Amino acid sequence: MSLFDLTGKVAVVTGGSRGIGRAICERMAEHGAKVVVSSRKIEACQEVVEAIKAKGGTAMAVACNIGRKNECQALIDQTIAAWGQVDVMVCNAAINPHFGPAMTMPDEIFDKIMATNIKSNLWLAHMTAPGMAERGGGSIIVVSSIGGFRGSPVLGAYAISKAADMQLVRNLAVEWGPKNVRANAIAPGLIRTDFARALWEDPGIYKKRTKDTPLKRIGEPDEIAGAAVFLASAAGSFMTGQTIVIDGGVLAGPPSRSDDE
Repeated sequence: MSLFDLTGKVAVVTGGSRGIGRAICERMAEHGAKVVVSSRKIEACQEVVEAIKAKGGTAMAVACNIGRKNECQALIDQTIAAWGQVDVMVCNAAINPHFGPAMTMPDEIFDKIMATNIKSNLWLAHMTAPGMAERGGGSIIVVSSIGGFRGSPVLGAYAISKAADMQLVRNLAVEWGPKNVRANAIAPGLIRTDFARALWEDPGIYKKRTKDTPLKRIGEPDEIAGAAVFLASAAGSFMTGQTIVIDGGVLAGPPSRSDDE
């Protein structure tokens, strides 16, 4: 059996209709998982499902607004009703409705970011971890961001939420590790997705980011999906409580002086 084989596994992916989430859905299906594609818009989810089925994979679509606990529970309940279990919970969906200084952000927006980007992940983990434990183990994967490692003058609340996600997986790892339930985060850098379009379509931001990135480019969704497959599979069976940074080398440090000149 391949270390990356997911045959017999059921994976739920929030924010699965586009970008990083879609890439994760497609790659997990390629490796044999039954995949639940979830986002707020069922039509967008169904499009991904059809693409997976066209390649011989197995998938179904379930609409869910992760900011609503009852919809999160319905997502898990429908998955179990259809396929009996959840082996991999990928918490990828997130929001960032405020771009600018934190001083200009209304309290209700801050609360919404915290609830959607952190609390919903805790809900989904708690809804799936007990079942994973009963079956001998499972994997919880939270898509965070390198923003959680750095301060930001325009993405402050988002960055705070992503730092909290990294602590969330550490807590889950300690609480559920004895039951062989693993929890890890992935922290992408700037990836070419619709979610980050305002950043990579801005010529100034794009130029600075690619200049400050050792690989001299931004990332693609598929380059994050591989890490998710690793964390879901036997290949990642001894990893828990960790955050994998995939950023083209941004956090490794700025380019050398010769690169700047």
